[in-house]
Amino acid sequence: MFFNNILGWFSNDLAIDLGTANTLVFVKGKGIVCDEPSVVVIRKDNKRIIAVGADAKKMLGKTPANIMTIRPMKDGVIADFDATGEMLKYFITKVHNRRSFVSPRVIIGVPSGITQVEQRAVKDAAQASGAREVYLIEEPMAAAVGVGLPVGEPYGNMIVDIGGGTTDIAVISLDGIVYSKAVRVGGDKMDEAIMAYIKRRYNLMIGDRTAEQIKIDIGSAMESENPRSMEIKGRDLISGIPKTITINEKEIKEALSEPVNIILDTIKIVLENTPPELAADIVDRGIILAGGGALLSGLDSHIREETGLPVIVADDPLTAVVRGVGKMLDELELLKKIAIN
Repeated sequence: MFFNNILGWFSNDLAIDLGTANTLVFVKGKGIVCDEPSVVVIRKDNKRIIAVGADAKKMLGKTPANIMTIRPMKDGVIADFDATGEMLKYFITKVHNRRSFVSPRVIIGVPSGITQVEQRAVKDAAQASGAREVYLIEEPMAAAVGVGLPVGEPYGNMIVDIGGGTTDIAVISLDGIVYSKAVRVGGDKMDEAIMAYIKRRYNLMIGDRTAEQIKIDIGSAMESENPRSMEIKGRDLISGIPKTITINEKEIKEALSEPVNIILDTIKIVLENTPPELAADIVDRGIILAGGGALLSGLDSHIREETGLPVIVADDPLTAVVRGVGKMLDELELLKKIAIN
């Protein structure tokens, strides 16, 4: 015990939100020190890492044949174990600058539907990256703590965490998840829906980064009074020549209708399975939206209209999970209660 305390004084304990789209790192006493895309670029021949994070994202869709871009996390879980290990190692080393000679304690946010095998993979990747102890916390619980919900009280709190790969919906009471459901639809599926729509409607091929930019700039879940429009560039599938077209918000709303409706249907399933006493609390307290998908224009109004419940978008929804996991670094008693065993 004494030895562990000494380790605690020297090491910078870390909290990590290992996301499909972005990985965020929170250091005890410093706050969020790293927020970079979950992307790794490696050479095919010798498997040497060329770039990780923001530098790697700039190379997406632009690499020659001997270099490949990997997104190690797919649908919220590890798709490429080696690349995830390298990515974690990169972030841990970057944050620590290896000044401290002691391995950190690491807490990682993971999706609520994660299997035993996937849990083991995340733990192994973190330990291979130099972690002393590894704790896993379900993302909806971490997001609820991060946005300041009173998770320890006997009230129903409903959180919808819309990430890059998954949407995690949970009803939380007394430091535990009463009912949760994760669906593998998030920001990535929205991007894919936009790409498919533009290909179908305009015979135009666009890349992931363009689709993401369209979603951020003019993506919407509800029709607005002054629809925005933007110019996009892509490759004409018939002539094979690059060209520019103008698209508007109404078209993107139509493109996004399928992923948005899947999220809405999942919210309804969770509400149907919530015990009546907790459901009554949700009527008063409403549904909290967190994660990057919460920033989609009009999504809160659309859910409010369909469910008749109050819907609140959390402050800074993108960092809700990592802030929640970060709070656990100081509250080890709470961590031991809610960590996945």
